Amino acid sequence: MAESWASSDHSRRTMRANRGRDTKPELLIRRALHARGWRFRVGYRPLPQDRRRTVDIAFTRKRVIVLIDGCFWHGCSEHFIPPVANADYWRAKIRRNQERDVETNALLRAEGWTVLRVWEHESVDGAVAIIEGSLQGAISEG
Repeated sequence: MAESWASSDHSRRTMRANRGRDTKPELLIRRALHARGWRFRVGYRPLPQDRRRTVDIAFTRKRVIVLIDGCFWHGCSEHFIPPVANADYWRAKIRRNQERDVETNALLRAEGWTVLRVWEHESVDGAVAIIEGSLQGAISEG
């Protein structure tokens, strides 16, 4: 087995337990949207030029994308606490994630998508209200 770059066994276990999709905030928002009658795609790849980028929720007919950002991984200004161990690595990692977020937003908008980003700490009701408002706007425009 290759040597892990994690700072400790505990860190390695924690990182391995992190999910790339179907996180608790994603599931809660998806359930709430579905209960309100909305249908959408999950894990959709909207960018033909970059098939590695997936989005959390895509309303393909309305051209609305929802990305649910974790406070740690996306460097939330309210809740992000940088780790003490491997501080340089984590600072660079989170900065690159934030740069990729900006880049992803620009690529999606250039393809005609409306991009909504929701923090994991936002209330489900608040997030759903924002999403529905955007979808209603897309309906009236389309």
